[in-house]
Amino acid sequence: MTDQPAAPAATFADKPTLEGERIVLRPVRPEEDLPWLRVMLQDPDVLKYTSPVHTPVAPEWDEAMEKRIVEWYSTRNEQPDRLDLIIVDRSTGRGVGEVVLNEWDEPNRSCNLRICIGPDGRDRGFGTEAVRMATDHAIRTLGLNRVSLGVYAFNARGQRAYEKAGFKVEGIRRQVLRYGDRWIDDIDMAVLAAEWPGADRGNQ
Repeated sequence: MTDQPAAPAATFADKPTLEGERIVLRPVRPEEDLPWLRVMLQDPDVLKYTSPVHTPVAPEWDEAMEKRIVEWYSTRNEQPDRLDLIIVDRSTGRGVGEVVLNEWDEPNRSCNLRICIGPDGRDRGFGTEAVRMATDHAIRTLGLNRVSLGVYAFNARGQRAYEKAGFKVEGIRRQVLRYGDRWIDDIDMAVLAAEWPGADRGNQ
């Protein structure tokens, strides 16, 4: 009996479809996703909780902006150093958000996670499920040791979702965002392979 060659290890260049209980995470389909992306990317809560600069009103969605958005999402599936996945509501088949693994640090087996949920996907537990699924993929499939993220201090809903998914607060970066007449802290959170259910402890 001859030894079978080992299967190649999964990398960020692989763009999987991940099946969850209530959601599916799949690669970007620019033409199909553009209508709801337009809504999500102009949503006040999305702008408030994800933008590094406070923008009190959504920027005008003109032809130039649509071209930039289409160009950006049309190249997501070609990126070898990050993974962009659309969050799809299984009950409707409609995209409601995105989850991204980026800032890949290959020698230290770590990456960053960020997530964005539009108005059709909020307050339904989709965020927690998407974070768990993406983190599980990073740790158990890609073999990473650490997944980190940042959340603004006034985003209590987001912090609760991350905590439910297993992330722990590691520190606070003070006054990183000027929001109106207030300074907002950024909370650093992370999860390690040693804390993740089902992780391969022998590969740490």
